[in-house]
Parts: sequence; C-alpha cells; structure tokens
Amino acid sequence: MDHHQREQIIRQYMEGYNRFDVAKMVLHFDEDIVFENLSNGEVNMSLQGIEAFKKQAEQATAYFSSRKQTPITFQHQDGQTEVALDYQAVLAMDFPTGQKKGDELKLQGKSVFTFSGDKVVKLVDIS
Repeated sequence: MDHHQREQIIRQYMEGYNRFDVAKMVLHFDEDIVFENLSNGEVNMSLQGIEAFKKQAEQATAYFSSRKQTPITFQHQDGQTEVALDYQAVLAMDFPTGQKKGDELKLQGKSVFTFSGDKVVKLVDIS
C-alpha cells in the first residue's frame, strides 16, 4: 500500500471520528486491532479487538457534543504512518477533572497508525 492510500484510510477514519460514525472509523481496522492511548508518556487505555474498540468508541461519543481531529502532517515509515493533529472538542458532560459541560478543549497530539496490507492493525493516540 502506498502513502497516498494510507492517508486516504486515515482521513476516512478521522471523518468518521468527527461525525461520531463508529462504523466508518473501523472500516479499515483489522479484527484484532490494538488500540492504546498515551497521555504524559503513560498508557492510560489499552484495548484489543474490533469489538472492544467499537464499544469504547460508542461510549466516548457521549462525552462530546462536537469533536474534530484535523491532520497537520503525515510521516510515513515502513508499515506506519504518524499523524500530527489538532484536536478540538466541546464537552457534553461534566468531567471528574473539573471540566464542565460546554467547555471547549483544544489540543495538539499525534496518532500512529500501523498497517498490515490494507488494514490498520494498531492505533496509538498520544497527547
């Protein structure tokens, strides 16, 4: 798979994410997808399998009234694409961290997509 095809798959994932469309998010995911979320250098969530990912993604849709990932740059290596991105969201509920419903989040982070053939086999979100 070439870099252009990888970027198309990643953009499709982000479109699904931005529209709360979990089916579109996982369209190119392997059945045994591994998902990790890293915050401040520590893994705070780790999931394996498409059903576990879909369940978590469905639950997460309740946290935000809107959300948007915007890719800034794509860096390709053997089997991996790292995407630097801007992230904006509006909270749909109060959070234990003290953030309140209606608060806006603006962050920068990156996501690393690992490919095998035409499938995403691992996704790591880093903030």
